[in-house]
Amino acid sequence: MLEPKLSILDETDSGLDIDALRIVASGVNKLKSPDTASIVITHYQRLLDYIVPDVVHILYKGQIVKTAGKELALLLEEKGYDWINEC
Repeated sequence: MLEPKLSILDETDSGLDIDALRIVASGVNKLKSPDTASIVITHYQRLLDYIVPDVVHILYKGQIVKTAGKELALLLEEKGYDWINEC
């Protein structure tokens, strides 16, 4: 439990103020290594300002419909989720 190979963090930014968000992000970033993986589930770019993703997946109706690098999260911030329905 103290040295996980895989961490799944589901909306850890929910209800956090900016100071708490930075503390949580710092902890997540300390876990990052070539031997570990983290799945970070969020709806907001603000968490990804502190935890830079290697890969971004968009889930829609239980399926991964789009995969790209961190630029995909920035596109979501700009356009929202409505354009996913058109893809």
